[in-house]
Amino acid sequence: MARDIQAAQDFYGAVFGWEFRPGGLEQGSYVVAYAGGAPVAGLVESDRTMGVRLPVAWTAYFAADSADEAASRVRERGGTVAVGPLSFDNGRMAWAADPFDATFCIWEGPVETGWQAGLGSGAVAWLELHTRDPFASALFYGGVFAWDSPSADVIDVHYEHDRVMLRAWGRTVAGMYGGLKPSPDPAIRPKWHVHFCRDDVDDAVARVGAAGGSVVTAPHDTPLGRVATLRDPEGGLFHLSAGESSAPDTS
Repeated sequence: MARDIQAAQDFYGAVFGWEFRPGGLEQGSYVVAYAGGAPVAGLVESDRTMGVRLPVAWTAYFAADSADEAASRVRERGGTVAVGPLSFDNGRMAWAADPFDATFCIWEGPVETGWQAGLGSGAVAWLELHTRDPFASALFYGGVFAWDSPSADVIDVHYEHDRVMLRAWGRTVAGMYGGLKPSPDPAIRPKWHVHFCRDDVDDAVARVGAAGGSVVTAPHDTPLGRVATLRDPEGGLFHLSAGESSAPDTS
């Protein structure tokens, strides 16, 4: 979600080398980012496409056979649906929040194989949910998206100590972490975090500064590889991780 979609394209194009193609909405209000010829992300001006101004942020989208049914399951399980389901590009989507107030989107529609591959620098490495109770969160999302149904046999959920790991298409795609304490600070609340692959984390961080972004956490080495946390010029938070190896292998 961006307020100035052209400025967002300029920034992320400089950082990741992304190329952009228009989506199927109002001219200029939605574009798809490509890395190495594969679609990796979408940029949208929310006030022009949804009629409301949503916070500038990267948001996780989860596929569903029916956005309406998934939205009903969100409400049944204590979550909220703020926008939709409504028509979006060539499908339907809904903007929702889980019972701990972490926001996410539901997507009903075609999914190109490139979205699932997650390969190469500039693609999404994986997603992290920072929340208060990862096990309750796993039950919520599993119920909403029917991860235990026969049609979801591509999904594999692992419960490990104080975290939950989600595997799909043979690789780790998301992790849910607990320990987040209740806080009045909106910056410290349950949230899905998006990690992008970047082979050259330090160089990419330098490009972030040159393009008008800011560094939240400087590049540093972790057991999962070299990582950094950044904000774009409009305040959108995102993370860089050194290649796909940043996602822990739970096989």
